[in-house]
Amino acid sequence: MNYYEILQIKIDSSGAQIKQAYRNLAKQFHPDSQHKNANHEQIIKLNAAYEVLNDPKKRYIYDQQIKQKNDNLIENRQNKSYHASQYYRQDRENRRKKEHLQFHWLKDVYFPINTLIDSIILSLEKEIEDLSADVFDDELMSIFTNYLENCRRGFEMAKNILTSQPNPSLYSGIAANLYYGLNHISDGIEELERFTLTYDDYYLHTGRELFNLAEEISQSAADMVERFI
Repeated sequence: MNYYEILQIKIDSSGAQIKQAYRNLAKQFHPDSQHKNANHEQIIKLNAAYEVLNDPKKRYIYDQQIKQKNDNLIENRQNKSYHASQYYRQDRENRRKKEHLQFHWLKDVYFPINTLIDSIILSLEKEIEDLSADVFDDELMSIFTNYLENCRRGFEMAKNILTSQPNPSLYSGIAANLYYGLNHISDGIEELERFTLTYDDYYLHTGRELFNLAEEISQSAADMVERFI
């Protein structure tokens, strides 16, 4: 309870003002006054307030308690304001770092891998067309196997790049497509390598289909990136 509010006076009220306020309110709330506001509980509060505020020593102690309470409230507000400011500052910094990491992931991971995937996939049809002139020609087959070795090196580079940095949650779908696309490329290379050993068109066809699937997945990843930039 705030005794000043109970007596409906200001904190700098004089002793005479305190007595007058108490007398007026006591008349109003006393149960025997026949007043419409008669209230026994309110009289108890008035007596408690008057007992403290009418005594200079008690009033001084009470005023110090109020001052300390108000100081604590101000300090708490200041602390809350400070911590809130720190929280929002840290939150902004975290968002900035997150955006920075996301941008660099695209620059350092996605785009280099996408370039390597394109260099592997887009050359396949021409390599097959050149080889088809004479599949059993050693020189043409050597050129084709060199192409597959380059594909394998490109795949290994792309795989290492993909695992070089953590994937931002924002780009988890893009990273997943890169992962699945590279798996298809790896499987496709193995099928094409089997073809160079067996000359069985089945492996050539399967390798080509796996590369086509990898290209579709790569395009899905590119579509996702387009929505972000």
